[in-house]
Formats: sequence, C-alpha cells, structure tokens
Amino acid sequence: MALRHRQGRRQRLAAIALGAALTAGLLGLALLPQSSQAAENVVFVSGAFRRSISVADLVLLAETGQARGLMADVLAVAKQNPAEIGKLLKAELAIPLVLTSRLLNTRLGEAVLARVSQIVYPLYAKKVGIQALRAGILNALAKGDGRISAVSFLQAYPVDEMEVSIPALLAVMQKAKSISQLVQFFTDSPLDGLRGDSTPGKGKPSGEAKPAP
Repeated sequence: MALRHRQGRRQRLAAIALGAALTAGLLGLALLPQSSQAAENVVFVSGAFRRSISVADLVLLAETGQARGLMADVLAVAKQNPAEIGKLLKAELAIPLVLTSRLLNTRLGEAVLARVSQIVYPLYAKKVGIQALRAGILNALAKGDGRISAVSFLQAYPVDEMEVSIPALLAVMQKAKSISQLVQFFTDSPLDGLRGDSTPGKGKPSGEAKPAP
C-alpha cells in the first residue's frame, strides 16, 4: 500500500509538470512545440536559431482547430492534423490547487520543477525558471478552478516570452516516446537524485514540505 501511495504521488507530480510542459512537448513533436500575467510568445531556441509562435495563435488553434502563420507551416511540414493538436492543447487536467501547492514545495516537487525548467523558462532568465513554472501552474489552477491545460498555463505564465530549449526538448523526446514514458522520465529521474542523498538501500524521498517562497 505504501509503495502504491508513493507511486501515485509521483504520477500526480508528473501530471502537474506535464500540464505545464504540455505545449512544449506537443509542439516539439510537431516541430521536431491576455492579461497582465500571460505569456505572449513561445520562443523556440537552439543556438543562433530562434522562432516564435504567438500564444494568440495557439489559443486560436485550441479553440477552432485552425492554424495560422508559422504554426500552420510547422504542422503542414510535420503532417500533423491541426484539429487534433488543438484538442491536445485545450485538454484539461483536474488537480486540487491546495494539494498542488503543497506537492510543488516538497523535495520531489522541487526536483520535478527543476527538470521541467531546463526545457521551458523565461526568455533570458533561465535562473528563475522554477519560480515562473510554479507561478504559472498555480495561477492557472486558481483561474481555472482546479483545472489546467497547456493554453491556460501559458495564459497564466508570469512573463511575456517563454523560451523552449530545442536541444533539451529533443533529449527528453528521445528518451520518452510515449506519455507513460514521459511520466516515468519526469518522476524517476528526479527521484534518483533524491535517493543519492539518502542512506544506500533506504533511498526514499522525505516528502516533507518546504516553506513556500
């Protein structure tokens, strides 16, 4: 029972992280991914290469199933159905706000956020990636009454431009070719790091909540 409980908690944390990184993952599969607190552009970066897709275009795709601009070109080249991608962008995940806030402030939660923030983070401000990611998730859940989607996360992300590291995204996609593998990647890898801080053979995450920043 204890093992099942730990596995369930790890899967919930991965789901939270995936809700935040869903846009990057979905568009990564295709590409290779309005308020005062909202991202306006998703910027894909690899060395000197840089391409931006506006959040407005992603919202339009999610709401109508129709792509425009660079998004339309990307999906055409990748032979992806805009309507299907639109459904994925607006797919909602239901997670209690208070529970999520507590989980994100545990050692495991911090580790998952750290892993995701290597892929998506504020443009020119990677050092505050974890804080921005946490704020985007919690803001989206607060506005969505405990529900979050890729689009609602972007609309709640606290900076104008969110960078997506193409090399980091590709590295994840090479290791995880399905949603289940992606969940395992975002939970098991951080957990391995936490086990390293424990006594050999007894590596279990403490689960103790840290004070919210």
